[in-house]
Amino acid sequence: MENNPFAERRARVAAALAARKLDALLVAFSPNLRYLSGFTGSNASLLILPGQSILFTDPRYQIQAAQECTSEECTSEECTSEECTSEECTSEESSCKVRIVKGPLVLDVLATLQKLGALRTGYEPARMTCDFYDALKSRLPLRASLEPVHGWIEELRTIKSEAEIALIRQSVATNSRAFEQTLRRVKAGMKESDLAAELEYRMRRLGAEKPAFETIVATGVRSALPHAQPTHARLAAGDLVVIDMGAFENGYASDMTRMLSVGPPSAKVKRMYRAVLEAQLAGIDAVRPGITAARIDTVTRKVLKGYGLDKAFTHSTGHGLGLEIHEPPRLGKRDLTRLQPGMAITIEPGVYVEGFGGIRIEDTVLVTASGCEILTPTPKDLFVV
Repeated sequence: MENNPFAERRARVAAALAARKLDALLVAFSPNLRYLSGFTGSNASLLILPGQSILFTDPRYQIQAAQECTSEECTSEECTSEECTSEECTSEESSCKVRIVKGPLVLDVLATLQKLGALRTGYEPARMTCDFYDALKSRLPLRASLEPVHGWIEELRTIKSEAEIALIRQSVATNSRAFEQTLRRVKAGMKESDLAAELEYRMRRLGAEKPAFETIVATGVRSALPHAQPTHARLAAGDLVVIDMGAFENGYASDMTRMLSVGPPSAKVKRMYRAVLEAQLAGIDAVRPGITAARIDTVTRKVLKGYGLDKAFTHSTGHGLGLEIHEPPRLGKRDLTRLQPGMAITIEPGVYVEGFGGIRIEDTVLVTASGCEILTPTPKDLFVV
């Protein structure tokens, strides 16, 4: 087997097929494809079977797929047809082959399933398009079936390897440096949209390939909108400003929220900020292996309730992150997932008062064997600009 993490992950999946009564697993969701193969293109399907895996993609990615998947590319002329029967493609001697398909991928996937005699093929119903599913389902032989598989690869992804943790650390560091560099340029009169653009420019200059999500900058009464989009509204004296930002670097996400005050904060703002900060610190302090995601949410809400602000907390306490900005577990009241070492999560309680403003504080946190480690280095001060 190839000495790389993608081959090891595929081997784990292949070894578990029989227990799930499957002959093969078909993966088409981009983050799962990247996790299992290293491929980052926009059009591919990965077929995992005992002893071999095949990545199907189109000619645009011929060079890229061969490089990213660290496997031999199938160069047989037969691979340009809808039904490739090349031994080079289906050899069990390589754990992953790249097959370049001219035409719809689904036709070549179907031909391969038939050739290899796979009767029960798992697929990701929440991740596959209806068109792809219908095209595949309508052409299956009578004895063959598609079996729904829910969250299998996502569950594997929740526990990060040391290499993945290192990439998340780098993404977090880049994100925080971008914030620190931008903070020096923030002043009253600046537009929300300009501030968001500056943050994204800085993170790209520092090594990120893109923001992990659309950067949130909301000032004044708009800070009470948890997922506000930046507008041309200007920062004004007395405003609260929420900045929620994250970077994707080498495919892995970071997430952080920090608060600004345009001029000295009022007594009401100070009290609200203290409440959210205490709730966030309590949530972080509760993180340890074995505790449920729901329990972390309960801990933060209890602190806010002591301030009479629990009703103003309108979202969950946090979420997992990695190849996606939102991954399992969800740190909400109904998620009974038990935290495990190697999980990367966010802790982000907030309070939102319509007509006044909102406050949220968020860090990226790593669950460790003895508790947790806060990966975000940026101070949690209410920054006065």
